[in-house]
Amino acid sequence: MEDFIYESLPTRVVFGDGKLSTLSDEINRLGASRVLILSAPHQTEMAHGLVNHLEGCCVGLFTEAAMHTPVDVTEKAVRLANDVKADALVSFGGGSTVGLGKAVALHTGLPQIAIPTTYAGSEMTDILGQTEHGVKTTLRHPLVQPKVVIYDVSLTLSLPVAVSVNSGLNAMAHAVEALYALDRNPVVSLVAEEGIRALSEALPLIVSQPRDNQSRNQAQYGAWLCGICLGSAGMALHHKLCHVLGGSFNLPHAEMHAVLLPHTAAYNAPCAPQAMLRVARALKAQDAGMALWQLAHSVGAPMALKDIGMSQRDIDSAVTLVMQKPYWNPRRITYEGIRYLLSRAWAGEPPQP
Repeated sequence: MEDFIYESLPTRVVFGDGKLSTLSDEINRLGASRVLILSAPHQTEMAHGLVNHLEGCCVGLFTEAAMHTPVDVTEKAVRLANDVKADALVSFGGGSTVGLGKAVALHTGLPQIAIPTTYAGSEMTDILGQTEHGVKTTLRHPLVQPKVVIYDVSLTLSLPVAVSVNSGLNAMAHAVEALYALDRNPVVSLVAEEGIRALSEALPLIVSQPRDNQSRNQAQYGAWLCGICLGSAGMALHHKLCHVLGGSFNLPHAEMHAVLLPHTAAYNAPCAPQAMLRVARALKAQDAGMALWQLAHSVGAPMALKDIGMSQRDIDSAVTLVMQKPYWNPRRITYEGIRYLLSRAWAGEPPQP
């Protein structure tokens, strides 16, 4: 066995059906009494319900969370947090809202309670990705790590199938990359394989029975595990590509992950055979990249970058940006290799090593 270092992140997780009812207790555990609630515009109505649930404890509501965490949106939320003298944040929604909560926490030092309603997984990390002037950057800092994460399975029952599928494949990407990460370790590898297995089994069931509680429970369990992977191991080519395409070309986050994952897995397969063996085993298949592509197709995920807003003329610009500051990756990153990968992903063709 290779030498390794394992360090777990300090987050309290409350998991189960109906656990939103524990929110007041969790706020009290933090010693807070003036909460600012964050959400995205499309979840404003549900966020107002949360305000009523907290009664006098909520001092403000900000509903402008946006994809890729734009810095100007964060600045508005920080001003509101300061104006209402908030002493804690509650981030209610998907990855965009959790990202906003992290950014506000970084600037204010306020503790954050995350209540994810998708399978993004970022709530389990101390990583913040934010966008300014068309460039997405990431950082790690203890302040952005949510103190508490409440997983209430009932909140996902009405999640649209398309959002569920794309969000679930986004989560699986965290686990796939953790298996070949430079700082991988046996604990995270076990978590990653189980997360991939759980989501790959749950997503087809959600497509056929969107309100099935058991399938939703399994999907959220898998997403939690994949989130642990994202927070515990470094990411590589897949996430670099997503940061470039999301930050510079404003492609939708989860859909972008769904399209790229089979291609990045296939690209790295020759130099990460053990990792791809574990991915294939979790998917009950022989070839990891092809199995991920087939899974995405079977659940109706987008299959081509051209279908989610990317122009073919942007491929070369994207490759250039990737090559400027590449992440560590098990296989050497070359201009020709990444251009070939992106060209196939743009066209919706099957993945190739």
